[in-house]
Amino acid sequence: MEATTLRTVVAAAAAAVAVCFSQLAVPLAVLLVVMLVDYLTGIGKAVVTKTLCSRCGISGILKKIGQLAVVAVGLVTDYVIVHAASTLGVEVGIRFAVGLLVVFWLIVNELISILENVSEMGVKLPVFLQKIIERLKVTIEKKSEN
Repeated sequence: MEATTLRTVVAAAAAAVAVCFSQLAVPLAVLLVVMLVDYLTGIGKAVVTKTLCSRCGISGILKKIGQLAVVAVGLVTDYVIVHAASTLGVEVGIRFAVGLLVVFWLIVNELISILENVSEMGVKLPVFLQKIIERLKVTIEKKSEN
């Protein structure tokens, strides 16, 4: 296959995925950014507390991969629900309810972890920010129970 043809096929596939997952693009991008910031602040905390080790770093990376796997499970669950509903003739209004809920829940957990990391590095945190993040977590967990 010619390089130009291969690039065209890859670009078309990427465009199709982008259109299909348009509702998830921004939340997934935010999740990836907060995952990176959490990892970096975790390294910073380990340096400050003198607990830096490669095993912990690899463990953190594996944890992030596991979180992305949970997102994938949520997206597959959405696909199964939408497909089963359409087979039964039922139109589902939102295609990524479970996936979005998982992504938002993970974002909030990452934010909490970032706050914990910087706090352990000696950064003074505004109390109102901690309360807002905790309230978000409770709200998301309550919504997921309904």
